[in-house]
Amino acid sequence: MKFFKYIFTGVVFGIVMAKSEAMSWYRIQEMFRFQSFHMYGIIGTAVFCGVIAVFLIKKVEVKDLNGQPVRFQNKDKNWRKYIIGGTIFGLGWALTGACPGPIFVGIGYGYTGMVVVTIGALTGTYLYGVVKDKLPHWFA
Repeated sequence: MKFFKYIFTGVVFGIVMAKSEAMSWYRIQEMFRFQSFHMYGIIGTAVFCGVIAVFLIKKVEVKDLNGQPVRFQNKDKNWRKYIIGGTIFGLGWALTGACPGPIFVGIGYGYTGMVVVTIGALTGTYLYGVVKDKLPHWFA
């Protein structure tokens, strides 16, 4: 029962992703081909809600589970690494038809091909963690 709220939140997230067609490979391809506003509307709504949530968290001074105030750190101003990272993320998103959230929703929906995508994503993340200290990080 300790993790019920997380499981419940994940199930609700999956239902919302499936019903909004945000995990649809077809909808994602439409977005990357600039053929439909559907995904841009979903992403724009999420960004708008996030901005409002961060504003309210700062205004009301929300506390975390340990009673400490939630603090936001300033982001690094080096925009080049965000451009490069976003490009790599976008290419993976376009090639697989899924970003991290919809990968798991797709598995739950029965799209067995997403298992291969999950293995690739987890392997890539692990390998980056292994070699990141050896990489040049020119843009860091």
